[in-house]
Amino acid sequence: MDTQMLTTNKGGELISFKINGEEKIHQGESCIDENGKVYWKRHSPVLFPIVGKLKKNKTLIGGRTYELPQHGFARDLEFEPITKLDNFHSYVLRSNKYTLAKYPYEFELYNTYRTEGNKLTTIYKVVNTGLINLPFGIGGHPAFKIDQEELKKGHYYLEFDQEEDKIHFLYLIDGLIGTEYAKNPMENKKIIPIGPHTFDNDALIMKGITSNKISLKKRITEDTVLTMDFTDFPYLAIWSKPNAPFICIEPWFSTADTVKGSGVFTQKRDLISLKPNDSFECKYTVTFQLAVGSGTTVRIVDAIEQSEVVNLILVSVLGTFFKSDKNVSLTYVPKVTKVSVFGTHFDRID
Repeated sequence: MDTQMLTTNKGGELISFKINGEEKIHQGESCIDENGKVYWKRHSPVLFPIVGKLKKNKTLIGGRTYELPQHGFARDLEFEPITKLDNFHSYVLRSNKYTLAKYPYEFELYNTYRTEGNKLTTIYKVVNTGLINLPFGIGGHPAFKIDQEELKKGHYYLEFDQEEDKIHFLYLIDGLIGTEYAKNPMENKKIIPIGPHTFDNDALIMKGITSNKISLKKRITEDTVLTMDFTDFPYLAIWSKPNAPFICIEPWFSTADTVKGSGVFTQKRDLISLKPNDSFECKYTVTFQLAVGSGTTVRIVDAIEQSEVVNLILVSVLGTFFKSDKNVSLTYVPKVTKVSVFGTHFDRID
């Protein structure tokens, strides 16, 4: 398996992850709609020192008013590269005159990306380098490529690994958290359907989650596209632009201001507070389903349409297996009774 990871100093951001040449990450400004408009210019930004929006984009710290943009400033600043290996990239952002003018706390923020086969792990670490407690919010905002036509047909859905009996969906009002919960859109306590109008009222934001993992899947084949392990994150947000060919699955440690919030920064809900010299670390891991393209040539025999040749890695199957000495399995095709691997035929096992 061949993997390639690309990151950039700006925002210390992951901008590409390819498996066998297939891109898994939304490609930002190079992804445009039929009118030439960019869907969303980012790829996988870190959210720091806030997640979400402040009331009027302002907050009170020590009796003084500070302005912070939605999701904070870190994603737009230049990070310093620390380590760049094939499978390990690490960056740091240190507080400076610019950050102190917007957020009067000293800190170091580390963004680290580690790959292992088809797994991609993002690690955030915050260090309090100041002399007073450091309050902050943090979260991830990775955007994953999906098929636009499949989206329009409503073929995608998200599935938790546990039944969600205690989950709540937060209601957004102009980007702020409302006083009432939003309608729960789930099916069978585990499934969130994804369609072209899922995000008409902005993101789906969840709390009270039992699961540690969530998977993006397709309805027709029941194939898993990817699985995210977001263990220890108290919030999970799902977001995209209408009809856009990507979906963001976002693990968060805090959220936007509430509509009735005081505006005092240290009174925001769910902020993390670090004592001087202390550090905080969190991570999430995405496992991508291995897709076609490994180089093992398999010929589909007796399909509804004419036989075709496809390249497979470990193709997930809807319970259809074929006897072989290589554990070859085949994506479901109606009426398939045989496969041929390098000219050797194998019969379907029912």
